[in-house]
Amino acid sequence: MLDTNTPKSSGNIGISDGAAKQIADLIEKEDKAGMRLRVAVSGGGCSGFQYGFSLDSTTNSDDHLFTKNNIEVIVDEVSLEYLNGSELDYIQDLIGSYFSLKNPNASSTCGCGTSFAV
Repeated sequence: MLDTNTPKSSGNIGISDGAAKQIADLIEKEDKAGMRLRVAVSGGGCSGFQYGFSLDSTTNSDDHLFTKNNIEVIVDEVSLEYLNGSELDYIQDLIGSYFSLKNPNASSTCGCGTSFAV
C-alpha cells in the first residue's frame, strides 16, 4: 500500500528517459504498481559513501519527490544533501546494466561508480 505522506519537492535530481523507462519496466515486471524508486546515500563503499537503489512504497516526512514521465523517485533529505544537482541514468554496456548517478558533488568515485567521496 502506498503511504499517503506528501513528500517535498525542493532540491534537484534529474532523471534520464532511460532511467524512467527502466524504473517503469521494473515496477511492471515485479508487479509492484504504486512503487517508487528510492535513491539513498549511506556510509561505506570503497570511496566513503555508497549509492543505494530500491523499490519502496513508503514515504517519510523528510522525503523529496522527483518525477519524470509519471515515474517517481524518492530521496531522503540527508541523501539529497549529497545528491543535489545529480542526474539518475540507466547504463547498458559491456560490463552490465545498472543505475548510475552523475553527481557533481562527488570529488572522486570508485572504478565501478557505486561509491563516492565528497
